[in-house]
Amino acid sequence: MTMTNDEYGSRFREWDIYKDARKFRIEISRLLKNYPSEEKYALVDQTKRALNSIVLNIAESANSNTDKDMRVYINRSHSSLDEVIACLDCAMDDGYIIETQYKEALQKASSLAKRLRAFTKHLSQS
Repeated sequence: MTMTNDEYGSRFREWDIYKDARKFRIEISRLLKNYPSEEKYALVDQTKRALNSIVLNIAESANSNTDKDMRVYINRSHSSLDEVIACLDCAMDDGYIIETQYKEALQKASSLAKRLRAFTKHLSQS
C-alpha cells in the first residue's frame, strides 16, 4: 500500500524547494565520495551535516504556526547552504575538487539560494 504525503501529514514533501534541496544534497554528496579518506571525519562530515540541515530545516518549517516562524527555519536552511559553499571553497583550495566541479556546484548552490530567498520573500508577503 502506497501512502500519500497527506496521509503522513508531510506537506513539505510536495514543495519544489524541498525537492530541489534534496537533489542538491545528493549531487554534492557524490562529490564528497572522492575526497581523501583523512577528510572523512573533517570536511566530509561537516559538509554532510550542512547538506542535511538544508533539507531538514525546510521540513521543520512546514509545521510552524506563523509565516514569521517559518522564515526562521528557511533562514537556517539558507545559512546551512552558505556553510556548504564555504566547505566547497575549502575543498577547492585543498585540491579535492577540480574547477569545473567547483563552478558547477556553486552554480547549483546559487540556484538553490535564489529559490530560498524567493520562498522567504513569499512568506514575508503572506
